[in-house]
Amino acid sequence: MDYREFLHRKMHDTSMNGFEPVWMPDFLFPFQKSLVEWALLKGRAAVFADCGLGKTPIQLTWAENIARKTGGRVLVVTPLAVSRQTEREAEKFGIDVRRSRDGSLNGSNIVVTNYERLHYFDASDFVAVVCDESSILKSFTGAIRKQITRFMNKLPYRLLCTATAAPNDYVELGTSSEALGELPHSEMLKKFFRQLDDKGQKRERSKQEEAETVIAHDNNYFQKLAYRVAQTIGQWRLKHHAVLSFWRWVASWARACRMPSDLGFDDNGFVLPELSERDHIIKPQTPKDGFLFNVPAFGMQEEREERKRTLTQRCDYASSLVNHNRPAVVWCQMNAEGDLLEKTIQDSRQIAGRTPDEEKEELYDAFASGELRVLVTKSKIAGWGLNWQHCSHVVTFATHSYEQYYQSVRRCYRFGQKNPVTVDAIATEGEVRVLANMRSKAEKAAAMFDYLVKEMNNATKVDIENNHVNQTEVPKWLS
Repeated sequence: MDYREFLHRKMHDTSMNGFEPVWMPDFLFPFQKSLVEWALLKGRAAVFADCGLGKTPIQLTWAENIARKTGGRVLVVTPLAVSRQTEREAEKFGIDVRRSRDGSLNGSNIVVTNYERLHYFDASDFVAVVCDESSILKSFTGAIRKQITRFMNKLPYRLLCTATAAPNDYVELGTSSEALGELPHSEMLKKFFRQLDDKGQKRERSKQEEAETVIAHDNNYFQKLAYRVAQTIGQWRLKHHAVLSFWRWVASWARACRMPSDLGFDDNGFVLPELSERDHIIKPQTPKDGFLFNVPAFGMQEEREERKRTLTQRCDYASSLVNHNRPAVVWCQMNAEGDLLEKTIQDSRQIAGRTPDEEKEELYDAFASGELRVLVTKSKIAGWGLNWQHCSHVVTFATHSYEQYYQSVRRCYRFGQKNPVTVDAIATEGEVRVLANMRSKAEKAAAMFDYLVKEMNNATKVDIENNHVNQTEVPKWLS
């Protein structure tokens, strides 16, 4: 064994457990064909592609190839209501897909259901599974997440599809890795990260504060600083010497892109129209008890109290923003907000947690078809996988969660949208810190992702054969 072979054996790349495509339809774009081919060759893979880049046709083509090659069944698991949308997409592409809610197989080799119904299915009936919008895995309880992971681990072919993972969300990468049979999250941390002591965590927090106060026009400095902050998760930090190894390992089982050009293809047809994000700061009619004027809330408790006491004023303002004849979606955070918005907005319906699943699907369809003008809901209920390109007006209340904000906007602002999209974010004077935090997170996420896609692409291009290493025989005790 020479030195090159020794290094290859020590690399963290995963093996190819799949096969060459047996069917490649004409309806796929070149970058989509490339992703399907790679995922089939891998056998177990993740595709992190942004909203509207065609994850549904990608996963349907992958599933059809598995079914044709093996003669076995493929289960496609989606968030609620996306299963019906997937069935319609399959019909449009000429792929036989049957939806099941009770575990019945319906005579099709490709079956689609939602995550909440997975317990009705037996893994032994399938050879492959697709997890659509797999980012939702981390939102489930530990028991449900383990159930999904155990189901996947019994199958030889697995595919995770979701919008681009948050660039500094190593929890999500670890969850995805474990579901695909790669390193468990705990092993990932041990191999590529080091644990920070209290002093180290304080140092990282100071970098975070520096990133938030950096001069906006110094974009290059901001990107470098944001990228450095992105390498930290809680008390763990990516080892400096392991950056390339880590992203090479991720790139061995995942592909990420926000545009076709991230994968080396032309962006023609995937350039989005203008996005207008407008912040609305409402002055409460009266300051809170004990104060002569309105002051920013400090801490989660004060923020919750601010939302409750300004409930009517904020909802009235949101209602006035959608007082037109165009489709609109209004995202709320509390049940009381949703109830009041449904009462005050003409031609609106609310989808709440208490809404029966069948009724939820009917309302989703009614809104997507234009039968329902305004939909009121929460991002944790409807923020995953749904296509609402017919709607170009989004209204939301300020939130600390960048992911919730991003997903709610991307239901409408996604590839296939033909009109400029307006996003109205509402906050009171007491919530200015919340709004500022949300905008700061959005800016940093964009900068960090640019760097991380570049790092992943560089990792895929690194070839040990191109390194100039000497031919050296490795001692037997190192073999």
